[in-house]
Amino acid sequence: MNIRTILFASVAALAAASGARAADAIVAAEPEPVEYVRVCDAYGTGYFYIPGTETCLSIGGYIRTEVRFGDNIAGDSDVNFWTRGQVTFQAKNDTEYGTLTGVMTLRYNVNNASDQEALLDEGYLDIAGFRVGKLYSWWDDDMSGETDTLASNETTHNSIRYQYENGAFAAGLSIDELEEDYATKPGEGPNNFGVAGQVSYKAGAISAYLLAGYDTDTSEVAVRGIVYADIGPGTLGIAGIWASGANYYYEESEWTIAAEYALKINDKWKITPGFQYFENIALEADGNGFTGGSAYTTGVTIDYQIVEDLRSKLSVQYHDEDEGDDEVFGFLRFQRDF
Repeated sequence: MNIRTILFASVAALAAASGARAADAIVAAEPEPVEYVRVCDAYGTGYFYIPGTETCLSIGGYIRTEVRFGDNIAGDSDVNFWTRGQVTFQAKNDTEYGTLTGVMTLRYNVNNASDQEALLDEGYLDIAGFRVGKLYSWWDDDMSGETDTLASNETTHNSIRYQYENGAFAAGLSIDELEEDYATKPGEGPNNFGVAGQVSYKAGAISAYLLAGYDTDTSEVAVRGIVYADIGPGTLGIAGIWASGANYYYEESEWTIAAEYALKINDKWKITPGFQYFENIALEADGNGFTGGSAYTTGVTIDYQIVEDLRSKLSVQYHDEDEGDDEVFGFLRFQRDF
């Protein structure tokens, strides 16, 4: 064997080794297992598991557009177009204390291209009957028609509340931060808190709710009761409120009574006529109690389900006050739910 033979043998060995390494380098790796989104049916329809967790999430909301009408409803105009987009995220999972729930609702109100508002409508935690965060108060729960006014001012607050439920009976207490301006006693104002409590009971075709709210800044209270009864093809609703003086929860009048009948014609049509009477609609000069005359509102609300997840609503109302101008107002709404 000469030197040339040795060199050829060495080059051949190196080439074989390099080829082996190159072949090893292009071997495809095993694909990672894919975790598909799984349906979660523990909390009703519309939930799915967040991949890699035991938390169930639902996403829903609506797109709403309205044509509103009324005296000078938009500056000097009696007609105004308005649109809203809203999306709600709900997360739920089981714990040793029960279901832990988190809710976040984002809302966008659009009056026109240059007049828009984005806000956190709700954002709260809920577990074992306790709820804390920005949430709707019980004062937001009014009748199904558009005639009644059963609350004053904003009905969402940063609150802490507890509600006990046992079948048809429920009772709860909340502490609400009341920071927005409102018409009240001279020298009083926002930046205070209120206490509200509600009890409710359902028995067959009848359900009843009793609610009270105490404004610690004005030291005034408002009490509200609502009763529903299924009668014939619809539901009769009757409500009454008394307020000791102007307070954040209710300050429209000293007392009021309202009634409606929600007539369900079929699966698509519902017609709800309503009426509300207000007594003593003005404040005393010193803010201690109410004075003045009376007022009433009467009207009708028509709901029509166009197709699944697309519905419309027409509201036409008439309001008249003692020694004041009467007014016709309302809206035509289209809403797509998802």
